[in-house]
Amino acid sequence: MKVMTATQTPKPVTYATVTWDQLHRDARTLAATLMEKHGPFRGIVAITRGGLIPAAILGREMGCRLIESVSVISYAGEEGTQHEPKVVKAPTAAGDGEGFLIVDDLVDSGITAKYVREMLPKAVFACLYAKPDGKPHTDHYVTEVAQDTWVLFPWDTAPLFVPPLVRNEKD
Repeated sequence: MKVMTATQTPKPVTYATVTWDQLHRDARTLAATLMEKHGPFRGIVAITRGGLIPAAILGREMGCRLIESVSVISYAGEEGTQHEPKVVKAPTAAGDGEGFLIVDDLVDSGITAKYVREMLPKAVFACLYAKPDGKPHTDHYVTEVAQDTWVLFPWDTAPLFVPPLVRNEKD
């Protein structure tokens, strides 16, 4: 994970960039842990949108074809202000969560994770990355990230051309 600080904002923000390769490695690591500790799952519940891609990778690695989703809105605006969670699509196939795995990309404050766990109390909760405030709400994660770090996932970023420094030199 590449970490950098943005100084253009009033309060410095630390960014951690996750590449596609790293995401796949971390998802496979998580799958191995889950298979060892829990055996096969009946299904997976992906928390949209961040949990969709990790759920697809975990489903492939663990041989689980039933992938359900739950859509919870708890962030609003460009500044990412967190509000009271609201379910816009419930997981219909998961029942009380028994035999199911809940997957998200990141557990941040834990608000969404706690809310979904209350919906599916018998499910196992796993994510790729966890911040300290969210750690108590997940059963498994791969990497801990500082609470003040903004994680940039590959689906949120785009590679850009950067001209060589020599082009900026004046003759």
